[in-house]
Amino acid sequence: MIIPVVLLALVATSMRHSAEGTARMAPAAVARWDDSSWHVSEPGGREIQVDIGLNGSNLRPEDVLEWVRRAADAVTAFYGVFPVERARVRAAESLGDGREIHGTTWGDIDGVQGFSRMRLGGGVTKNDLNSDWTMTHEFVHMALSSLPDESHWLEEGLATYVEPIARVQAGQLTAEQAWEGMVQGMPNGEPGPGDKGLNQAHTWGRTYWGGAMFCLVADIRIREATQNRKGLQDALRAIVAARATIDTEWPIERVLAVGDEATGTTVLSGLYNTWKNSPVRVDLNKLWLELGVRTGSHGIEFDSNATLAAIRNSITEKPPR
Repeated sequence: MIIPVVLLALVATSMRHSAEGTARMAPAAVARWDDSSWHVSEPGGREIQVDIGLNGSNLRPEDVLEWVRRAADAVTAFYGVFPVERARVRAAESLGDGREIHGTTWGDIDGVQGFSRMRLGGGVTKNDLNSDWTMTHEFVHMALSSLPDESHWLEEGLATYVEPIARVQAGQLTAEQAWEGMVQGMPNGEPGPGDKGLNQAHTWGRTYWGGAMFCLVADIRIREATQNRKGLQDALRAIVAARATIDTEWPIERVLAVGDEATGTTVLSGLYNTWKNSPVRVDLNKLWLELGVRTGSHGIEFDSNATLAAIRNSITEKPPR
């Protein structure tokens, strides 16, 4: 059984059930598409249709809807707006009774700008959804144009980098938790023997964490070049404003040029030209020291006197604009 729902991501509303058992958000305006599908909208709002098919799960439809809403809130906090006007999420049960959550996202499917298919193991609980990062990761994909195969590392790297920062800005994670994930994950992105640069990256580590490392270094360099007035977040918001979202197919050079124009720098294009065909290594230990991110006896600790401490703070702070 599939329960189709449409969730307005940007408006805080209360949950209720229809007489037919369809879970939906109490909307400002509701129109029914057909016998089984609901359309929730507000003037100027973004819309997310949620189809739920979890026959063997103990999850309730409202648990899934809250999961999607939290992810949408995080992405909206980071980008200032949900990246596409119409999105669709299909949450279905995967084989087995494990607690794994997997997602895949495509652009321009049946007139919907962004479509995410989420697979939830039969053992996934509400608590698992409350702490999950996967849905946010998939929504970040909607904020970037579909790139050529050789640029897949930027699609995955950007989603890996932005996801925890977006959740911090939405109040769903602490900054310490976000940086802890980076400290643990970034070493996976370093080039290995025979590496020929990110455009030839095929391993999981280089694709996800190599791309995330590119984003981190770009963020720092933009902030250094602009006296911390602008960062990668400004570039990414400009890319969404230019409608270079997942339903489009732009070359990576054009996407990065939009970001550079927004920051008044050439950091993204310059870094790309260096990293795309060369195995660039980053001295992560030195970088963590400069950022003031260190692992203490009780987890991640911050050094407020570090050289790049102000930049570290700015990366996870929600912009006032």
